[in-house]
Amino acid sequence: MSKVLLVDTNISSSPIYSFLLKAGFDVTVIGGNPDDFLAKTAAQYIEADYSDPEILASVVVRYGFDFVVPGCNDRSYLACAQLNVDGHFPGLDTLASAETINNKKLFRAFASANGLPVPKVYDPSVCPTDRALIVKPVDAFSGRGVTILRAPDEQSLTEAQLFANSMSRSATFIIEDYVEGQLYSHSCFVHEGRVQQEFVVEEHGTANPFVVDTSRVVPDFPPRILQPLRECIERMAQALGMVDGLIHTQFILRGNEFWLIEITRRCPGDLYSQLIELSVGVPYAELYARPFVGLPYPGIDRVPAANWIMRHTMSLPKSGVLGSIHFNCPILLERMHPMCVAGEMLRESPFGRIALIFVRASSSDEIDQIFARTLKRELYSIGL
Repeated sequence: MSKVLLVDTNISSSPIYSFLLKAGFDVTVIGGNPDDFLAKTAAQYIEADYSDPEILASVVVRYGFDFVVPGCNDRSYLACAQLNVDGHFPGLDTLASAETINNKKLFRAFASANGLPVPKVYDPSVCPTDRALIVKPVDAFSGRGVTILRAPDEQSLTEAQLFANSMSRSATFIIEDYVEGQLYSHSCFVHEGRVQQEFVVEEHGTANPFVVDTSRVVPDFPPRILQPLRECIERMAQALGMVDGLIHTQFILRGNEFWLIEITRRCPGDLYSQLIELSVGVPYAELYARPFVGLPYPGIDRVPAANWIMRHTMSLPKSGVLGSIHFNCPILLERMHPMCVAGEMLRESPFGRIALIFVRASSSDEIDQIFARTLKRELYSIGL
C-alpha cells in the first residue's frame, strides 16, 4: 500500500483525505495545529510546521512517503514544491513556476510580459494620486494587510505600505490600480496545457470586503467572457510548463472586460470542493488529488447544474461573543460545519469563523432570494 502525506489539517482538506483513503492509500496528515479538524480525526497525524522545508523533508524521508499532496492553502503547495526540486513527486509544478503564480509581484510581471490582463502596478516612488489604488502584501491571503485608497496621498500610501509589510512574510508589497467590478473564480482542470473541466463561481465578501464568504456556481456564465478567459489560462499553463491538474483563478469582471487577480494550483479553502460537488455533481476533490498520487483523470461527462446551492462562511464584521444563531427566514441547510462553540469570543473576519453552511434551494428564484438576503447580512443574526 502506497504511503501518502497530506500536507494540511484544515477541514477544507477533509474531502481530499476521504478520497485518498477510499482509493486505497495509507494516508498521514501533517500540520502545526493539533486542534484542526484532520489533526483530531485522521488516524495518522504528525504535528509539525510543514512550512519549514527542512522539517517537511525530514518527515518525508523518515517515514518513506511515496507521494505528497498539498492541501488548501498556498503555504502547503509551496512547501511541497520546495520539497520536489528533483521532480520525484508527481503533480507538482517547478518551484519557479509555483513562486511565479503565488507571489503577486512576480505574477503581475509575468502576466504583463505574456499579454494577460491584470491591474496596472506602480512603483512606490511614482504613484498617481488621481485614481483609486490598492496596496497589498505580495504573499498574504484572506485579505490580510490590504488597503484601498480612493484618494491616495503621501501619508495614506506610507501607512498602507507599512500595514501591508506587517502582514507579509517577506515584508514586500505591491501598489496597483483598484479595479472595481464583480469578483468570480474560475476553477479548471488542465491536461497537457488544455482546459478539460471548468466551473465559474460568483463570489462576495459580506463581513469583510477582502474575504470571500458567500458564493454560488454560475451555470450560464457568458461564453463571450469564458472563451478569452480560458485562452488566458491555457496560455499561462503552457508558458509556465504547468503539469496536469487544477488551476484556480480569481478575476474581476466589469462589462466585457476582466482582470486576473490571483492564481493558485492548490485546492481552494472553505470547502470550495463541496460547493462544486453539491452543485454539479463533479468529484472536485478527487480530480484535484489524482495527479499527486499518479492517477489519471477518469472519464467524466459534464452535467448541467441541477442543484441550487449557496456556500456561506458565517462570521462577524466586528469581534463579539457567540451565543445563538437565529435564521430570519426558512432555509434548507444541506450541510453545516461548526467552527466554534457558544460562549466563545469571536474575532472579526477573517480571523474568526462561526460555521460553514451549504444552503439548498428548489429553484433559481429561491436561491436568488436567499443569496440577496445573505449579501445584505439579513439571513441570520447572532445573539447572546
